Amino acid sequence: MSPVKKSKPGKAAESPHYLGHRQRLREKLLAEPKALADYELLELLLGQVLRRWDTKPLAKELVTRFGSLRGVLTARIESLTEVSGFGESLAGHWALLGEVFARLVEAPVRERQVFSGPEMVAEAARARIGHLLVEEFWVALVDNKNRLMAWERVGKGTVDETQVYPREVLTLALKHQASGLILAHNHPGGDPSPSIQDRDLTRRIAHSAKELGLRVLDHLIVAESGHFSFQDAGLL
Repeated sequence: MSPVKKSKPGKAAESPHYLGHRQRLREKLLAEPKALADYELLELLLGQVLRRWDTKPLAKELVTRFGSLRGVLTARIESLTEVSGFGESLAGHWALLGEVFARLVEAPVRERQVFSGPEMVAEAARARIGHLLVEEFWVALVDNKNRLMAWERVGKGTVDETQVYPREVLTLALKHQASGLILAHNHPGGDPSPSIQDRDLTRRIAHSAKELGLRVLDHLIVAESGHFSFQDAGLL
């Protein structure tokens, strides 16, 4: 058995250097949060899980790999875990952060605020599904005063396709007694440009909705880098 190394009398065992550094970052955060660099904020976030690690090297590597603090926070878990030191415990923490962020962005939708333009729903869609590896199809429903009533998923598919039928979308709108709807889905490949299938589905839903007295206000295609609006492009 290896001998236990004892501290010299009168001398306390030294704490790891990163604990003092982390405490100074906390004090800086409380005093002047804007003075913290992106990687320093990330250090503190990582330190919530990796309490006994020096998180500065990992924080800097993540910012370098994903380009910015936003890039790290919105990166796919599968990509993050490719970085040495980003294990299961951090993956679970990042999933929690992602869900909190998505719900904050979705707040105007969930709180029935007045719909002022497609950007509100586009941001909610990007936060919720823009980073996913498979397609999902969501619908935001509004009343006759353009107040947002519901924000629900109606379909989940594969990496390049979601099977959605107009009747499912319209049934949901009728169930909520909505007056209008905004369609939204993601393109995992990163390009939000509409496909032929996207255009065809939009036409079919808009045609069926009109017969029922419902308004299709927009169809938004989102990706991590941005979004495409059928309304802005004159396709509705």
